[in-house]
Amino acid sequence: MRKFTKTAAIIMTAALLAVLLCVPAFASPAGNVSQAIEGTWTSARGEVRNVVDKVVFPVLNLVLAVFFFIKLGSSYFEYRKHCQFEIVGPAILFACLLFTLTAPTYLWTILGM
Repeated sequence: MRKFTKTAAIIMTAALLAVLLCVPAFASPAGNVSQAIEGTWTSARGEVRNVVDKVVFPVLNLVLAVFFFIKLGSSYFEYRKHCQFEIVGPAILFACLLFTLTAPTYLWTILGM
């Protein structure tokens, strides 16, 4: 019984502190959440574009290029072993690599930035 009262006292104290110390936060004085989100996106749009262009796409390109050359090498060794060249894997990786290499030029016009 003593453990129950101690736990109940801790929970009631935490609930009382939460009620007393919490301050309601509104997106804007009128309470318009969509306007606050649009304003945040407008101010952060340049930073997001800069990070995606300078970090995300180069990392994707590097990973796809490494996988492409590994798959191309393994396809070549399969060709030497079985005299049959498997083109599908390297072709898919090459198409993905081309897509990510050219994506920054047209991606932002599609998204309207």
